[in-house]
Amino acid sequence: MSKRYSCHKISEGKAQAEAIKTHDRIMFYQVRPEDGVMEEKDHELVGRSIAQKVLLFPGGKGSSVVQQDGLYHLDRFHNMPAALIVQDPDPVLVAGAIIMEIPMVDRLPQEFYDAVKDGDQILVNADEGYVEVL
Repeated sequence: MSKRYSCHKISEGKAQAEAIKTHDRIMFYQVRPEDGVMEEKDHELVGRSIAQKVLLFPGGKGSSVVQQDGLYHLDRFHNMPAALIVQDPDPVLVAGAIIMEIPMVDRLPQEFYDAVKDGDQILVNADEGYVEVL
């Protein structure tokens, strides 16, 4: 049985994919573009791929240059996340999501973050303002 949560659209679009979540901020420059695997030492997702997944994370870190460059290279290799669910969006992340046309949302209830597990199928519909755990 699916459960729907309302959210706030940051970057338009729709995507459905497997969830991957982290409590650590992400610097996309530290994600290997060839396969989407996190390379940052001591990161909760080190060794795991974010490619084609709905990424739940607190926010970004690092300068605008490294964030945009990291996203650009992930896009070049078709290993961008399917959608971004962020708790603390910053202008760099927002600009990157819009430019790269990745659906991005925020303002989901804590209940959503507590309920979602890695591997859950998630539908992000930024256009209509909801996220659904399928």
